[in-house]
Amino acid sequence: MPHFLRLAPAATEPQTERPAPEKVLSGDPVHTTWNIEDRDGLYCGIWESTPGKWRIAYEEWEYCRILSGRSVIAGADGTEHVLAPGDSFILRPGFRGTWEVIETTRKEYVIRL
Repeated sequence: MPHFLRLAPAATEPQTERPAPEKVLSGDPVHTTWNIEDRDGLYCGIWESTPGKWRIAYEEWEYCRILSGRSVIAGADGTEHVLAPGDSFILRPGFRGTWEVIETTRKEYVIRL
């Protein structure tokens, strides 16, 4: 196993999926994920989504850094967080709300279960 991994889409085959239909509030978001690290409850890679809005509910801890595009994450309390390239944030277990992709958004992520 290499001790150095570059976070780049070329590092792995992408997986494509959509949010569950009952979670989608608008649009037809398509998610592409390049999961570069997957071991012992740790996931790390690059995620991209086309425009749309869906409900989110986090049971895991996630760090994200927006690489491109524009999104809005809204908490269940209505607080909106506008995200643009260069923004970094953490979503903690228990976070509930929505994710709306305004412009196709790409992020780096680290998830810990």
